[in-house]
Amino acid sequence: MQECCDQVRAAARKHGFGERELLHAEHNFDWGLLRASAGNMSLFAEKKLIEARIPNGKPGDKGSKALREFAKHTRRDLILLIVLPRLDRSQLNSKWVKSLEKDGVLVQVWPVGAEDMPRWIHQRLNAAGLSAEPEAIQVLAEQVEGNLLAASQEVEKLKLLDSDERITVERLAQSITSSARYSVFDLIDRALAGEGEKSIQTLEGLRTEGIEPPVVLWALTREIRSLLDIGEKLAQGQPLVRLVRIQKRQPLVQSALARLRPRQLETLLLRARAIDAAIKGGAAHQSPWTGLLELTLNLSGYRCL
Repeated sequence: MQECCDQVRAAARKHGFGERELLHAEHNFDWGLLRASAGNMSLFAEKKLIEARIPNGKPGDKGSKALREFAKHTRRDLILLIVLPRLDRSQLNSKWVKSLEKDGVLVQVWPVGAEDMPRWIHQRLNAAGLSAEPEAIQVLAEQVEGNLLAASQEVEKLKLLDSDERITVERLAQSITSSARYSVFDLIDRALAGEGEKSIQTLEGLRTEGIEPPVVLWALTREIRSLLDIGEKLAQGQPLVRLVRIQKRQPLVQSALARLRPRQLETLLLRARAIDAAIKGGAAHQSPWTGLLELTLNLSGYRCL
C-alpha cells in the first residue's frame, strides 16, 4: 500500500502537482478542513495533491457528506488520495465510496498469504533484474515470515551483490548475515572443529541478531549432507584435496569425519527433518531453536548417537 501511494505521488509530481497537504482524519476530525484545503492553493503551486488518511476506514456522517460533496466538484488542479484499511462489503457499497468511484479509481491491495509469499518474492526479484533458485526463494519466504518490508529490504541487499549470477541459497545466506556479528558459516566451522561451546555461543548470537531458523537449518543440513557425500567418496579412494577445494576447510572436514560415522550423519538428517517440521508448525511441542541447539551439539561431537 505504501508503494502504491508512492507511485501516485510520483505521478502527481510529474504532472505538475507541486503542492501536497496531508490530513489525518481520525476521531473528531473537522471535515471542514478538507473543503478549506481544496480552496487554499499556494501562490507558487498551480496544482495540489490532498492526501487524507482514515485509519479506521469510517469517515462518519460528516466525513461521508464532505467526501460526496468533494466528488461533485472535481477539478483538474486537485487530486484527492484517500488511504484506508481494508473495507468490508457494506463500506464498499456506501454512498461516499460510490460517489468517489464515479470520477476516481479504487485500488485494493490484498494481503500476501504465506502460500503466496514465494511467488511475490519471485516477482520482486524479477522486477529488480535478479533470478534465484526456487530453494533460495523458499528460504527467504520462511525467513521474513510474511513481512513484505523485510522481504523488500532483503531483495535490495541482494541487488548490492552486483553479480549477474543466479542467487543460490548460499549467496542468500551470505546476504542475510552480511550485517550480523555472527554468521552461519562461523557456526559451521566451529561445529566441524568440534568446538561445542563456541558453536553454542555462535548459535545464540545468530538468534539474538534476528537470523531466522530456516537459514541456520539450511546451513547445518547442507553441511551434514556434504559430509556424507565426502565420506562416501573418501571410502572409494578419492583424495580429500580434490573433494574439499578450500584448503582451510580440509582439516575441519577431516576432524568431523573422524568423529561422525555415516549412520550418525544420517540420524542427524532425520533430526533436521523434524526441526523443519517444527519451523513449519507441524511439531508445535518442539522449539526450532532447541532442535537447532541439539543438532549443533551433535555435529560438534557432543551427545552423538
